[in-house]
Amino acid sequence: MVDAGLLDHLMSKVDDGVALTGEGGLLPELVKAVLERGLQAELTGHLGYEKGDPAGRLVGNSRNGSTPKTVSTEVGDVDLATPRDRAGSFEPRLVPKGSRRAGGLDEMIISLYAGGMTVRDISHHLARTLGTELSHDTISKITDAVLDEVKAWQSRPLDEIYPIIYLDALVVKVRDGHAVRNKAAHIAVSVDLDGVKHVLGIWVQATEGAKFWAGVCAELRNRGIRDVLIVCCDGLTGFPEAIEATWSQTTVQTCTVHLIRAAMRFVSYTDRRKIAAALKPIYTAPTADAARLELDAFAASDLGNRYPAAVMTWENAWERFIPFLEFTPEVRKIIYTTNAIESLNYQLRKVIKNRGHFPNDDAIIKLLWLAIRDIEDKRARQRAKEKGLPPAERRAPAKLVEGATIQGWKKALGSLVMTFPERIAHYIK
Repeated sequence: MVDAGLLDHLMSKVDDGVALTGEGGLLPELVKAVLERGLQAELTGHLGYEKGDPAGRLVGNSRNGSTPKTVSTEVGDVDLATPRDRAGSFEPRLVPKGSRRAGGLDEMIISLYAGGMTVRDISHHLARTLGTELSHDTISKITDAVLDEVKAWQSRPLDEIYPIIYLDALVVKVRDGHAVRNKAAHIAVSVDLDGVKHVLGIWVQATEGAKFWAGVCAELRNRGIRDVLIVCCDGLTGFPEAIEATWSQTTVQTCTVHLIRAAMRFVSYTDRRKIAAALKPIYTAPTADAARLELDAFAASDLGNRYPAAVMTWENAWERFIPFLEFTPEVRKIIYTTNAIESLNYQLRKVIKNRGHFPNDDAIIKLLWLAIRDIEDKRARQRAKEKGLPPAERRAPAKLVEGATIQGWKKALGSLVMTFPERIAHYIK
């Protein structure tokens, strides 16, 4: 079209006042012409002769007019004349029988749904921008088409070992009978040996509890995870024991941020800044022994005497708090908190906030999976764009340690290698 000058001719028509989209627009008419010519070419291939060719008299089948059909496309509704044959054996592939959508309209709808728009919002958006009227049931069926892919993703096999897994849950509202209840969407995020984060799965349950997390860990084990070096989680009662029931040698790290928040529950608002400053030397101490001395000093201070419950919170969680103190400062930033999964939850909350509630559990998993897929695709494109740049110039997310490799993990997890040499030697060659 460019070489023949046809594009210039078309654009001159636009300059004369012809609309690009909408009824009678340039793009819908262009799509109509392309699709109808493509359908005619398919029918010619099916019959085996060109229109008007006398050889068609010997075939026994011939053209039999056309059937009107309206197809929704990315540029609006297009009225097509679908050709047919007398024998009724023609099955077009360009616009299949029964299909009312063409182009990338389905992908557009799924993308809008993954971005947080509701079914009603999508219907209104398509009608306003493309002039395409789609019912709510149709849009729901389009988004439900990904459920099989979601199930395959949820049951996919996993790697044998992960250096780190983060476990956390976010609360969503779901219709249960005639009432709307809060449910917990449990999410597991892993970091592989190349330093890239992956979402391992999504599980919906009425409440977040250690018993349900034990079932999640067992499912991950059945999907191929034989060992995990470090699992980061919040301070839920019984959570560490549930993890160790599946991976007995795993180091369970309680999130320090959650621990600080738990201690702050007993502190008055006027003293919170002072308490936060007093607790900082504990979790920034160079060793576990130094951290213990800082905790004892805090307990003996005026603030510690005023808030003994805050001291007791740290005392009770001490054995689950100190594992990260064995590592270098670079690794400490990674494992001392569950912020790696909290940042993902923040992005997921932006997607689900437009919905008052979900009709069922499958709708939750479907939307969260679509949102996670978009997030991971975005990060992968950013990493590909920055590929080859020096590590200091890269800004793409999803790399836990920028430029990390298997050798990098060997170095970063040196102390853990010394602790469990038989495990690391088997997995990291």
